[in-house]
Amino acid sequence: MLKILLTVAVIAAVYFFLIKKPAVEKRRRERADEEAKKPKIDEEIMVECEKCGTFVSSKETIIVGGHYYCSKECAGVKR
Repeated sequence: MLKILLTVAVIAAVYFFLIKKPAVEKRRRERADEEAKKPKIDEEIMVECEKCGTFVSSKETIIVGGHYYCSKECAGVKR
């Protein structure tokens, strides 16, 4: 009985270390490569309007004289 149990344990160890583990690591590497290929989402930076103090996405701001403004009215720009 002990011989059979030992044989099964050796076969299970060989299966895990030589067959199963490399396949799992390969799949993990493939997933990591796929994630690296995906385009990164740009982080939006919120900035404060110099005049009214409203926070606005840096992509939507109006920059005048090095200061950020939320709208043309706050920036004092004519339409």
